[in-house]
Amino acid sequence: MGFPHEAMVDMTGGVTEVLNIAALPRDLPPLLSYLLSKGALINCATSQGPLEQKNELGIMFRHAYSLTAVEQVKTAHGTECLVRVLNPWGNTEWEGAWSDLKGPEWNTVSIQEQQRLQRVSREDGEFWMSVSDFRQNFEIMEVCHQTEAFQSSSVQPWSCSMHHGSWVSSITAGGPPIGHLFWQNPQFSFTLSEVDGSSRDSKTCSFVLALMQKHQRRSGINLSIALHVYQARPEQTYLSPKDLSKLRPVLFSPHYSSRREVVLRSSLPPGRYIIIPSTSEPNQQGEFLLRVLTEKENLSNPADKPLPQDVSSLTERKFPHQAALPSLQATRQLFTKHCNKQGFCKPVHLYNLLTEAIQGGVLAGSEKFLVLEQCKSMVVLMDRFSQTQGIARLNWIEFQELWDKIRKWTDIFLVFDKNKTKRLEYQEVGPALKAAGIVVDDLIMQLVGLRYTEPDMTISYPGFLYLLLKLENMIFKFQGYDIVGMGSITVTYRQWLHMTMYN
Repeated sequence: MGFPHEAMVDMTGGVTEVLNIAALPRDLPPLLSYLLSKGALINCATSQGPLEQKNELGIMFRHAYSLTAVEQVKTAHGTECLVRVLNPWGNTEWEGAWSDLKGPEWNTVSIQEQQRLQRVSREDGEFWMSVSDFRQNFEIMEVCHQTEAFQSSSVQPWSCSMHHGSWVSSITAGGPPIGHLFWQNPQFSFTLSEVDGSSRDSKTCSFVLALMQKHQRRSGINLSIALHVYQARPEQTYLSPKDLSKLRPVLFSPHYSSRREVVLRSSLPPGRYIIIPSTSEPNQQGEFLLRVLTEKENLSNPADKPLPQDVSSLTERKFPHQAALPSLQATRQLFTKHCNKQGFCKPVHLYNLLTEAIQGGVLAGSEKFLVLEQCKSMVVLMDRFSQTQGIARLNWIEFQELWDKIRKWTDIFLVFDKNKTKRLEYQEVGPALKAAGIVVDDLIMQLVGLRYTEPDMTISYPGFLYLLLKLENMIFKFQGYDIVGMGSITVTYRQWLHMTMYN
């Protein structure tokens, strides 16, 4: 039968769920009518029997059919609910009740009613059958839900929001709920505010969640993935480890699946919910696309981890009694010692100066993580003349400005180095950045973890200084271009190269 559900996704951009017909409600027509009214494409098939052979009533085994309509048909004996099915190959017909070719049941239906149904008595692969016969002859139903991108005036597609994310080892790849790292997985805040407009259920909001692993075919790696949905308080946008230990999901995938996409379709009362996509094992890396489809306009956003609220003013902190860095007077002597006779500090001079300064303080040993490349960036980022000349050197006044930043950030580093390892754990970096006046979202923190940490997911003291100077400078440059405070900037090709190459 192949994978028609994946073909429908690739061709339409929709969201496909695979359903076991036997597990669907006995009153199937309302569900089918609802799905078709939303513009869904519906495939059906049987997985039993020899490939492409027919059963005794003409239905081909392991062959994909399309369900295109469901109708209440008026007959001489009352009404009968029929479904219209199409064999895309067009070379086989249904030979049971309501068959186009041999079905005496059509004799009880008026010509006008048959015209309304657009019934054509010919061997074209399209036929009508009763709902009970549909259940008996098909096992699987694949439903491809369409979004606003599906342009049609006759249907009311779902409203869709999309979120790209990734599972990164030791950062956002927490694994399943049974493990102690589940909280590390990406979280998405999901607010249902408008109930459905249909008469099916006026107290809940219908939605479809679809989690697709990206680049699966290219990488050849099939992760087992699943979705869990938790109810949150109205003001809550993130679930902490403590929260998750007390809560049970209100909706979840029945099992972890290695399919390219797993789908949950349900309805819940209005409220705030948290969606957590995960893999079956912790520290499995991969990228994903999460799509949230709702009948009405409802909100979904990535849920950033909140930073601790007790990051108080650094002036209230008690720092180690031993100085971490030399005094300003001693630093002037180091500047004179290491910088050239003209009084300018170049990257190699800064490297030698910082190495000696760190060796004499409580962070001794951290100098081994200092590299010349970091010093190059520190100099060019502090170079006040870089906009016009790019001379990559600092005079004493400019060096003092850099040194003031280093001393302040060193104090912050010492405060948040809880276990006194002279490194910051990944979880300590966000609060430390906040103490320095810089707040970033989870995506930026994820990039920090990938770009600025050591192999053990810690940030060294020199790496912390480098990170802060880089962040501060890029924010300063953005604000310089964003004159009216719109939150977006326009730069020329040359300006872009200057910002990215000289930092």
